[in-house]
Amino acid sequence: MPAEFSVSPCKMAISPIDEKHPLTLASASRRRRQLLAQVHVPFRAVVSRISEKSDSGNPEGFCQRLALLKAEEVASREKDSWILGADTIVVIGERVLGKPENHGDARAMLSLLSGSEHRVITGFGVLDPSGKTVHAESVSTQVRFKPLSEGELSGYIKTGEPFGKAGAYAIQGVGSFMVESISGSYNNVVGLPVCALIKALLKCGALRCFPLKR
Repeated sequence: MPAEFSVSPCKMAISPIDEKHPLTLASASRRRRQLLAQVHVPFRAVVSRISEKSDSGNPEGFCQRLALLKAEEVASREKDSWILGADTIVVIGERVLGKPENHGDARAMLSLLSGSEHRVITGFGVLDPSGKTVHAESVSTQVRFKPLSEGELSGYIKTGEPFGKAGAYAIQGVGSFMVESISGSYNNVVGLPVCALIKALLKCGALRCFPLKR
């Protein structure tokens, strides 16, 4: 079950997300931008200045906290907008995998995932235009990798795709060849659990209806 909390939407008159009042995505992620564009949610992206270094403790809670920190940092600069923050990590056993810093780091991560099952967790948080937190949630997807040969590891790293990706792979790209199966949201592995997000935006009043008229 996804970890989640939500707050009742503010009673004051707040404009919902539309073309004149786009959602602010507190992220530099191209994949999150593509997912929002795919479902025609009007948005603009503003990069958060929050570091993505992981900490110890519950990974679901960590993802939610970091997502909210990203949203809050952007909210300090961008006023009167619904704001979405998100963070994605890969967890295998008790180990949290972020983004690889170099080729050796990428190889170590992929070797660890080879032939094993891991979790991809995305936490996201929504702030209303007053800066109030109205929703925070984490969604988890189980992913199983096939055993990887040394040639496959080296070849995949040479594509450059592992860099900038949690767990050193992209399920929507060349990295799909490694994935034997998933259980849960595919989009969550890409970087944003679209189904859970739309439900949250409707629940907190950021969207009046969905799909939006075009």
